[in-house]
Amino acid sequence: MGYGGYAPGANSRMADKLTPLQEALRQLPLEQAMETLATIEKLTRNVVRNPSEAKFRKVNLANAKIKQVITDVPNAVELLQEMGWVRCDDSMELPNATRLAHEVHVVGIIEAQDFYKTKLEKERVSQVRASKELDPASAQLRAQIEADRKEKASEGPVTQSSKAQKLNSGPNVMRASDLGIGQSKGG
Repeated sequence: MGYGGYAPGANSRMADKLTPLQEALRQLPLEQAMETLATIEKLTRNVVRNPSEAKFRKVNLANAKIKQVITDVPNAVELLQEMGWVRCDDSMELPNATRLAHEVHVVGIIEAQDFYKTKLEKERVSQVRASKELDPASAQLRAQIEADRKEKASEGPVTQSSKAQKLNSGPNVMRASDLGIGQSKGG
């Protein structure tokens, strides 16, 4: 029996449980996440493109750039270890038996970058809202608007409706019968 073309149920929108790799990708500090993920994505793409190339399977953690974006970033080394990299003194090596897959690792990094972009945007929006609330001029204006609103509410609702007024039927009023409209002339 098919599903009959019905839309998925409400429970289908529930997020799937994150894999250990996805969890590790989301443990980076927000301020440094994008730069760290960009570097890890480059390292991962190099290994995926050239899986047997030894120079791409080793990362020197003492390198100034790597130190800045991976070694000194909390949870970044743990992320590499989750991907299969092994720590050897002051470097990380990817064993020959470990294969990185584009569909899993590179796509996972791209999804994590989208996650952090959304998180950064939400953080920016909340900071903008917080700065607007702290502005004394707008706070004073909001207080004045609220005071005006309360004053208007204290006057009460408008209860007097319009009243019909009697018009004089003097020379200004003309009826249809004055023009001969609607009268039978006997014909």
